[in-house]
Parts: sequence; structure tokens; C-alpha cells
Amino acid sequence: MTQHDTIHCVHEPFGDAFYYGPERLSSRFENDKQTRLDSGFSESTYASVLEGIEKEASQGKRVFVKDIDYYLFAPNRKPTSIAPSLLSAMNGQNPSKSHQNGSYSKNQDASQCSAEPGNPTVMPHTIQEMFHFAFLIRDPHYSVPSYYRCTIPPLLEITKFYFDPLESGYDELRRHFDYLRKTGLVGPQVATRSDLDNAGPDFEPSIAKPTGHEICIVDADDLLENPAAMIEAFCKSVGLQYDPEMLRWDREVDHSVANDKFEKWRGFHEDALHSDGLQARSHKRAQKSEEDFDAEWRAKYGEEAAAMIRRTVDENMADYLYLKKFSMRV
Repeated sequence: MTQHDTIHCVHEPFGDAFYYGPERLSSRFENDKQTRLDSGFSESTYASVLEGIEKEASQGKRVFVKDIDYYLFAPNRKPTSIAPSLLSAMNGQNPSKSHQNGSYSKNQDASQCSAEPGNPTVMPHTIQEMFHFAFLIRDPHYSVPSYYRCTIPPLLEITKFYFDPLESGYDELRRHFDYLRKTGLVGPQVATRSDLDNAGPDFEPSIAKPTGHEICIVDADDLLENPAAMIEAFCKSVGLQYDPEMLRWDREVDHSVANDKFEKWRGFHEDALHSDGLQARSHKRAQKSEEDFDAEWRAKYGEEAAAMIRRTVDENMADYLYLKKFSMRV
């Protein structure tokens, strides 16, 4: 967001369709029509979201879409089909126009939808080919309680979100990552990791159109340990010109842009909005045992919440550790 001259940032656009629109996959606001209407996104479909992204791309800047992969999946491992508004893309039509050809109802009959073999998302492979995918992951021991903190007072008064363990998103991210790797949309090269430059046993050259995009996974802990080197490596991998000033956002215009982008999901980015840059930790993060984590969560959130956090962390660790095997090293 500091690179205003060359990059246009879009913040979590697919949540509009996932939570609020006629194709919504989440049940979070299913019985709250007024919230869906008040959001301003009650008519958003996956095609209209893509149309918005394409419109920004037409302005001459590279578009950076920060989003949650979970928004491309039916929750709780339910079967996921191509979004109705994107079905035309499978027939070579312009996906950004398909939502104009008809309306779509929530929970449309499966016979009216379609799935692509092996594709775990609502987005056709032909559309996914348009993106350059990169990933940010974080140890669930830190991401889960961070999310929980946003769902209790005082932040609850701003976010209006209850805690849902199913929205942790690691399972969905792993399944999408494996699909992208299998079909050649990322890899086989792994950014900064010549030891992992191989296609893997599941690579399917018959359906893959290798893009040449490296597997680019940033672990949040590694980023905070060495932000300058990690951001420089990220830029090299995705084809951006690295500038040390990327690590500073202390200008009024920077905060204005950030406030505008984060307004849609108020309360989830307060720490970022009150920061002025990305600095390396002054000392290594202390190693904690599982018992240390449990005691910390009990002290902060109480026994019942701590137990829920523990279950959620444990359910997501295997997927996190799997993804971390491919993370960048500097």
C-alpha cells in the first residue's frame, strides 16, 4: 500500500461474495438479512468481484489482492462447485460479464452447478491462471488467539464477529496450494530453496500449464525476524522492484490509504493502523512449551476459551507445518 504509483491494493474482496451475496457460502449472516443489506455487498457475486479487480487492473497499475483463501471454499469440507456466476468462464466467456446474465439464489441446486475435477475452489482453473499466487502463513499458536481476541470485548463492539474455528483457513489453504502446485500454477521452483526444486509426485503435466511462478510462501515469524531480507526475497520472487521504503508507512497518505482499505473489516487491523513500519524484533521470540501456551490463554481468556483455542490450534498445526516446509529462507 506504500507503492501508490505502481501498485493498486485490493483488500479481501472475495469476502463480499462469501459472506453477503446471493452465492454466499458462509452461514454467518444467513439469518441476518439486514446486516447483509447494510454491508453494501448483498448483490456481490464472485463474478462481480472479479470484474472489480479487472477494472482496477485496467488502470495501468499492477493489482495486489490480499485475501483469505477460505473465501473460495464451502466451509467444513463441504463439496465445492464452481460459483454459478463463473460457470461461463469454463466455456471461454468473459467471467466479469456473466453475473449480468441472470440472478443466482443461495444454495442453488447442485445439479445447476458444476465442479472441475480436482479443483477444490469456486474459481475455474482458467481464471486462476490469471493470478500470480503467493502465500502468508502464521503459526496457529499465534494466529488463532489473535483472531479470538477480535471476537471478544472491546474489539467485538467494532468487528461484530463471533469466533468460528472453521474460519481458521489452514485446511483450505493447504488444499488450494496442493492444487496450484499439482497443476503448475506455482512451482516447481521454491523461492530461495534450491533444495526443493522438484515437481513432486502429484504433478500432472497433462493438465498443467506451468506459469514459471515460484512457490512463494512467507512465514510471519520469519518476516518479523528479518523483515528487510524477507520482503526483498518476496519482491524478487513475484517480480517487484524492492525498495527499503516499503518497510515504512509513516506518511499521512500511507495512513489514509490504509484506513480506506481496512474500513470494510473494521477492528481486525487496529494494530497495523496504529503502526508506522515493519521493524525486526529486538530479540528472538522466547520458546514456549504447550503448557506455557495453555497457561497464557487461560490467564487471558478463561478456561473455556482457552480450551477452544487449544482445540483449534491442534486441528490446524499439521496443515501449517506442511506449508511451512515450502517457506522462504533468508
